[in-house]
Amino acid sequence: MTESKSPFTKAQLIPQEETLEVTRQKGALFIGIPKETYFQEKRICLTPDAVAAVVANGHKVLIESGAGKEAGFSDKDYSEAGAQLTKDTKKVFGCPFILKVEPPTLEELKLINPKTVLISALQLKTRRKEYFDVLSQKKITALAFEFIKEQDHTYPAVKALSEIAGTASVLIASEIMVNAKKGNGLLFGNISGVPPVEVVVIGAGTVGQFAVRSAIGLGANVKVFDSSITKLRNLQTAVGQTFYTSTIQPKNLVKALRRCDVAIGAVRGKNRSPVIVTEAMVKKMKKGAVIIDVSIDMGGCFETSEMTSHDAPTQIKHHVVHYGVPNIPARYPKTASISISNIFTPYLLEIAECGGLEQAIRFDGGLKNGLYFYRGILTNKAVADWFDMSYSDINLLFF
Repeated sequence: MTESKSPFTKAQLIPQEETLEVTRQKGALFIGIPKETYFQEKRICLTPDAVAAVVANGHKVLIESGAGKEAGFSDKDYSEAGAQLTKDTKKVFGCPFILKVEPPTLEELKLINPKTVLISALQLKTRRKEYFDVLSQKKITALAFEFIKEQDHTYPAVKALSEIAGTASVLIASEIMVNAKKGNGLLFGNISGVPPVEVVVIGAGTVGQFAVRSAIGLGANVKVFDSSITKLRNLQTAVGQTFYTSTIQPKNLVKALRRCDVAIGAVRGKNRSPVIVTEAMVKKMKKGAVIIDVSIDMGGCFETSEMTSHDAPTQIKHHVVHYGVPNIPARYPKTASISISNIFTPYLLEIAECGGLEQAIRFDGGLKNGLYFYRGILTNKAVADWFDMSYSDINLLFF
């Protein structure tokens, strides 16, 4: 009888010690924060206080000189917080971890080393295919902060900037109205014996909610229109008082627009914002009325609104003042920077605590949602569909 040959060696058959789960090892991050070069972009990802918290946890932060100046933070503030400063842009982009507000330009991408981790906005609608080609060639891992999700399925970065945009839309309208040449010379407040300012808000999302809060706080009469009854109901609950709400019906909307002093558009669409207010409706509005189209970055929900800049923010069409600046939060760079910094800091500390981005993504589904490139491989379906590119499911790459 022949002996059957075992596929295992004697050493392999000896009982082994049980291997316990390996503890997560902390990792030290080396973060580079370059100066924003995009037109009228004044924000910065981390405030000096946030840098101090990151450095206190054993990480290094390299900031390009003058990066926080426009947001009201000096180089001295960052230096005292423990950051290293340099005037060498190439050196900052050479860091293994790069943090930006705007997505890097193609010229800036050339300065980034292969296998770098990039966290910035993506702004999908403004990207070109070449941007993703470079990410792929350099095997970059990239996260878009507008895709990062919280446990309650909200998008914290989008929500924070929407809160600023909503509040700011009312403050901007009140500034424009004071200019008697263009506006109607009305004070945005409830003055005894004077009829209150009439405000129409189209869209009951986060922007709409904060616009309503600000307008009511200043004593205005507010009317809100949205296609969703649930959103309108939730808005009243969130604001804590009842006010005029209506679904988007042309008859009611035209009536409200005829009477209003300010109209704020805050309607989002999947690809483009739907045009809710036609040119014919705008023609019926009061002379000197103000339109703030917060949806302008998605095409705008007023047919007559056009994109403008912070330098020349308004246009007059049919005797109505139109404000069409796409990046409203950049008008308040310090507030916006603090808001962004509050979102970034816990994530950076979490990434370090887990021992790197890969481990953090394994444990945090919301952070995983923000990932759109992993070591040069596209992992986001929305980006793939938009540019007709192939993508891989991140879960297949990881497990």
